[in-house]
Amino acid sequence: MAGRRVDMRELAASLGVSRATLHRWVGGRDQLLAEILWAETASALDNVSFTGRGAAGIADAIGAFVRTVNASDAFRSFLRREPERALRLLTTKASVVQSRTIGKLADLLSTEASAGRLATPLPVADLAYLLVRIGESFIYTDVITGEEPDASKAHAAVTALLS
Repeated sequence: MAGRRVDMRELAASLGVSRATLHRWVGGRDQLLAEILWAETASALDNVSFTGRGAAGIADAIGAFVRTVNASDAFRSFLRREPERALRLLTTKASVVQSRTIGKLADLLSTEASAGRLATPLPVADLAYLLVRIGESFIYTDVITGEEPDASKAHAAVTALLS
Protein backbone atom coordinates (compact mmCIF):
# COMPACT_ATOMS: atom_id res chain seq x y z
CA MET A 1 0.00 0.00 0.00
CA ALA A 2 3.02 2.25 0.41
CA GLY A 3 3.79 1.92 -3.30
CA ARG A 4 6.96 -0.07 -2.74
CA ARG A 5 7.91 -3.35 -4.38
CA VAL A 6 7.09 -6.46 -2.33
CA ASP A 7 10.46 -8.03 -1.56
CA MET A 8 10.19 -11.56 -0.15
CA ARG A 9 13.62 -11.42 1.51
CA GLU A 10 12.72 -8.16 3.27
CA LEU A 11 9.30 -9.50 4.25
CA ALA A 12 10.79 -12.69 5.71
CA ALA A 13 13.32 -10.68 7.71
CA SER A 14 10.64 -8.34 9.06
CA LEU A 15 8.60 -11.36 10.17
CA GLY A 16 11.66 -13.02 11.72
CA VAL A 17 11.38 -16.15 9.59
CA SER A 18 13.44 -17.71 6.84
CA ARG A 19 12.52 -17.25 3.18
CA ALA A 20 11.73 -20.97 3.04
CA THR A 21 9.21 -20.59 5.87
CA LEU A 22 7.66 -17.56 4.21
CA HIS A 23 7.40 -19.53 0.97
CA ARG A 24 5.64 -22.40 2.79
CA TRP A 25 3.21 -19.91 4.34
CA VAL A 26 2.30 -17.85 1.27
CA GLY A 27 3.82 -19.53 -1.78
CA GLY A 28 5.93 -17.50 -4.15
CA ARG A 29 5.89 -13.77 -4.71
CA ASP A 30 3.28 -14.00 -7.46
CA GLN A 31 0.96 -16.03 -5.23
CA LEU A 32 1.35 -13.51 -2.42
CA LEU A 33 0.77 -10.58 -4.77
CA ALA A 34 -2.31 -12.27 -6.21
CA GLU A 35 -3.80 -12.73 -2.75
CA ILE A 36 -3.02 -9.12 -1.83
CA LEU A 37 -4.57 -7.92 -5.08
CA TRP A 38 -7.61 -10.10 -4.48
CA ALA A 39 -8.05 -8.77 -0.95
CA GLU A 40 -7.97 -5.21 -2.28
CA THR A 41 -10.31 -6.11 -5.17
CA ALA A 42 -12.79 -7.82 -2.84
CA SER A 43 -12.72 -4.84 -0.50
CA ALA A 44 -13.37 -2.44 -3.38
CA LEU A 45 -16.22 -4.63 -4.65
CA ASP A 46 -17.72 -4.86 -1.17
CA ASN A 47 -17.52 -1.08 -0.78
CA VAL A 48 -19.19 -0.30 -4.10
CA SER A 49 -22.63 0.98 -3.36
CA PHE A 50 -25.18 -1.06 -5.27
CA THR A 51 -28.03 1.40 -4.93
CA GLY A 52 -29.73 0.77 -8.24
CA ARG A 53 -31.28 -2.42 -9.44
CA GLY A 54 -31.18 -4.24 -12.73
CA ALA A 55 -29.07 -3.09 -15.67
CA ALA A 56 -28.64 0.46 -14.35
CA GLY A 57 -27.49 -0.82 -10.96
CA ILE A 58 -24.99 -3.22 -12.52
CA ALA A 59 -23.60 -0.43 -14.73
CA ASP A 60 -23.36 1.91 -11.74
CA ALA A 61 -21.59 -0.75 -9.65
CA ILE A 62 -19.04 -1.54 -12.37
CA GLY A 63 -18.45 2.15 -13.08
CA ALA A 64 -17.92 2.82 -9.37
CA PHE A 65 -15.55 -0.15 -9.04
CA VAL A 66 -13.46 0.99 -12.03
CA ARG A 67 -13.39 4.55 -10.65
CA THR A 68 -12.24 3.23 -7.23
CA VAL A 69 -9.47 1.11 -8.72
CA ASN A 70 -8.32 3.91 -11.04
CA ALA A 71 -8.09 6.28 -8.05
CA SER A 72 -5.89 3.92 -6.02
CA ASP A 73 -2.37 5.36 -5.87
CA ALA A 74 -0.95 2.05 -4.60
CA PHE A 75 -2.54 0.12 -7.47
CA ARG A 76 -1.46 2.64 -10.13
CA SER A 77 2.08 2.55 -8.71
CA PHE A 78 2.18 -1.27 -8.91
CA LEU A 79 0.82 -1.19 -12.46
CA ARG A 80 3.45 1.37 -13.56
CA ARG A 81 6.29 -0.46 -11.80
CA GLU A 82 5.45 -4.00 -12.96
CA PRO A 83 2.97 -3.80 -15.86
CA GLU A 84 3.53 -7.28 -17.31
CA ARG A 85 3.29 -8.97 -13.92
CA ALA A 86 0.24 -6.89 -12.98
CA LEU A 87 -1.62 -7.83 -16.17
CA ARG A 88 -0.68 -11.50 -15.77
CA LEU A 89 -1.83 -11.58 -12.15
CA LEU A 90 -4.99 -9.56 -12.72
CA THR A 91 -6.32 -10.56 -16.12
CA THR A 92 -5.38 -14.19 -16.76
CA LYS A 93 -6.00 -17.63 -15.34
CA ALA A 94 -2.47 -17.44 -13.89
CA SER A 95 -4.06 -15.85 -10.84
CA VAL A 96 -7.15 -16.00 -8.69
CA VAL A 97 -8.10 -12.34 -9.05
CA GLN A 98 -10.03 -12.50 -12.32
CA SER A 99 -11.83 -15.78 -11.57
CA ARG A 100 -12.92 -14.62 -8.12
CA THR A 101 -14.07 -11.27 -9.51
CA ILE A 102 -16.09 -13.07 -12.18
CA GLY A 103 -17.61 -15.25 -9.45
CA LYS A 104 -18.67 -12.26 -7.34
CA LEU A 105 -20.18 -10.53 -10.36
CA ALA A 106 -21.96 -13.73 -11.45
CA ASP A 107 -23.58 -13.91 -8.01
CA LEU A 108 -24.80 -10.32 -8.35
CA LEU A 109 -26.11 -10.96 -11.87
CA SER A 110 -27.88 -14.14 -10.74
CA THR A 111 -29.56 -12.30 -7.89
CA GLU A 112 -30.81 -9.58 -10.22
CA ALA A 113 -31.95 -12.06 -12.89
CA SER A 114 -33.72 -14.29 -10.34
CA ALA A 115 -35.55 -11.25 -8.94
CA GLY A 116 -36.75 -10.38 -12.45
CA ARG A 117 -34.83 -7.09 -12.50
CA LEU A 118 -32.34 -8.08 -15.21
CA ALA A 119 -32.73 -9.83 -18.53
CA THR A 120 -29.33 -11.32 -19.30
CA PRO A 121 -28.37 -11.28 -23.00
CA LEU A 122 -25.95 -14.17 -22.35
CA PRO A 123 -25.68 -16.98 -19.82
CA VAL A 124 -24.75 -15.45 -16.44
CA ALA A 125 -21.23 -16.93 -16.37
CA ASP A 126 -20.45 -15.58 -19.84
CA LEU A 127 -21.97 -12.20 -19.04
CA ALA A 128 -19.98 -11.93 -15.81
CA TYR A 129 -16.77 -12.71 -17.72
CA LEU A 130 -17.58 -10.12 -20.39
CA LEU A 131 -18.45 -7.43 -17.84
CA VAL A 132 -15.20 -8.06 -15.95
CA ARG A 133 -13.28 -7.76 -19.21
CA ILE A 134 -15.04 -4.47 -19.95
CA GLY A 135 -14.02 -3.17 -16.53
CA GLU A 136 -10.45 -4.35 -17.07
CA SER A 137 -10.36 -2.60 -20.44
CA PHE A 138 -10.93 0.75 -18.77
CA ILE A 139 -8.64 0.09 -15.80
CA TYR A 140 -5.54 -1.00 -17.78
CA THR A 141 -6.03 1.35 -20.74
CA ASP A 142 -2.81 3.21 -20.03
CA VAL A 143 -0.76 0.00 -20.15
CA ILE A 144 -2.58 -1.46 -23.17
CA THR A 145 -3.14 1.58 -25.43
CA GLY A 146 -1.41 4.48 -23.69
CA GLU A 147 -4.69 6.33 -23.11
CA GLU A 148 -5.97 7.45 -19.71
CA PRO A 149 -8.16 5.00 -17.76
CA ASP A 150 -11.79 6.14 -17.81
CA ALA A 151 -14.53 4.70 -15.59
CA SER A 152 -17.26 6.57 -17.46
CA LYS A 153 -16.46 4.53 -20.57
CA ALA A 154 -16.84 1.29 -18.59
CA HIS A 155 -20.22 2.52 -17.32
CA ALA A 156 -21.32 3.43 -20.87
CA ALA A 157 -20.20 0.07 -22.29
CA VAL A 158 -22.00 -1.93 -19.57
CA THR A 159 -25.12 0.18 -20.03
CA ALA A 160 -25.06 -0.42 -23.80
CA LEU A 161 -24.59 -4.17 -23.35
CA LEU A 162 -27.33 -4.59 -20.76
CA SER A 163 -29.88 -2.21 -22.31
